[in-house]
Amino acid sequence: MLSSENSLVLIIDIQEKLVAALDKDIVVSNAIKVASAAKYLNIPVLLTEQYPKGLGHTVSKLMESLPEGSDVIEKTFFNALLEDGMLEKIKSYGKKQIVIFGIETHICVHQTASALVAEGFDVYVIKDACASRNKYEFKQGIEAMQANGVKVSCVEIALFEWLKGAKNPKFKEVQALIK
Repeated sequence: MLSSENSLVLIIDIQEKLVAALDKDIVVSNAIKVASAAKYLNIPVLLTEQYPKGLGHTVSKLMESLPEGSDVIEKTFFNALLEDGMLEKIKSYGKKQIVIFGIETHICVHQTASALVAEGFDVYVIKDACASRNKYEFKQGIEAMQANGVKVSCVEIALFEWLKGAKNPKFKEVQALIK
């Protein structure tokens, strides 16, 4: 199970033009829930942006919900770990569990999550905070990650695993995110 003390949140490419290509932006509202919970629980957040000159930057509503000091890494590789210094950056947080989600599930999320597993991390993909333009490709992306050892989770599972119980001092703030 997830531990707030041992988690790093990795948000993949929730950018203006990618979100605009989706049927609906439920991925943004769910990403905001996870990012906000991370802020309340002092969990570090790292974001990637795939070629922001062409695809725009991370959507502003999500940027506003991030913990202070969250880093945004520009990338052109689909597997974020192929960017210079990215693996070292992730390792610098000293966390074993990587909670990952974003766009597109079957490309950048899948390739990055699978590479993280190969590097020895415990990787949890938040299925309801991921999206692809095509439902079939989304499903294939989730299945490919699972086959590669990524654990499939969802927003509420992650938040309540981080909380552990109702006596957590941030319980009310995190619970309010899903009401």
